[in-house]
Order: sequence, then C-alpha cells, then structure tokens
Amino acid sequence: MFTKGQLVFGVLFAIVFIIAIFYTYRKDLKLHKRYYKGSVWILVAFIAFILFIASIKWLFT
Repeated sequence: MFTKGQLVFGVLFAIVFIIAIFYTYRKDLKLHKRYYKGSVWILVAFIAFILFIASIKWLFT
C-alpha cells in the first residue's frame, strides 16, 4: 500500500509535528491561562450534548 519511504516520512512528519505543537503550546501557556479561563466548561457542555444526542438515538432505534 505505502512504500517504505512514505512510511518513514509519515512517521517523521508526525513526530516533528507533535513536537512543534507541544513547543508552541508551552510557549503560549501563560496567554492561554489568561484569555481562555473557563473554556473547559464549553468542552464539557459539548461532550454532554453529543452524549445526549447519542443516547436519544440509541433509545429510539
């Protein structure tokens, strides 16, 4: 399906990308704490809404 070179490139790209994202997040952590205070509740509400919709689907099918 994939050549060995494509697999190596994919793995190396993923590793470098994850490291870059981690570094950037750590660099901006002070700003995130200042401007996105309480945003975890938005995530909790979103997950609860998705679970609510899935439970309705499961209940009525």
